[in-house]
Amino acid sequence: MKVIRKWATPLTMGAFLLSAVTGILMFFHWDSGYNKLAHEWLSWAMVAGVGAHVLVNFRAFKTYFRKPLALGIVGVFAGVLAVSFVPAPQGSGSPVAMVMRTLNAAPIETVIALSGSDTATGLQKLASAGIEATPGQSLAALTGGDRNQQVSILRLLMEE
Repeated sequence: MKVIRKWATPLTMGAFLLSAVTGILMFFHWDSGYNKLAHEWLSWAMVAGVGAHVLVNFRAFKTYFRKPLALGIVGVFAGVLAVSFVPAPQGSGSPVAMVMRTLNAAPIETVIALSGSDTATGLQKLASAGIEATPGQSLAALTGGDRNQQVSILRLLMEE
């Protein structure tokens, strides 16, 4: 147990730092580069660290299940977790997010038409910026789902 104790808490602390920062960045749509990938995959380090931390401190951990406040807090989060599995109603969420999803799935010529240009002019504008798009290709396919690139392409197409 001594060996686990040496790395369990530092691993939990480091993984929490990574998960918290990348989660906040994603919440505000400020994430870039590998933030989302790091958040999704390296959160497993937090699971391992917390699991090891609980194992090493199991006797103290058990005492929390005798305290009403601790049980209440854990119960609230368990309830929120349960509710998070309920399907969201159609049409819920931000209208801006819905518009962006629609634009990202639309063929590039549709997005170009919305910018007020014809397809040839829009494709040329993209080509001039080093972006090789083909008719029928969506923004999502063109960018591999990278939101920052999608926004950059939309800005490029929409600027006059």
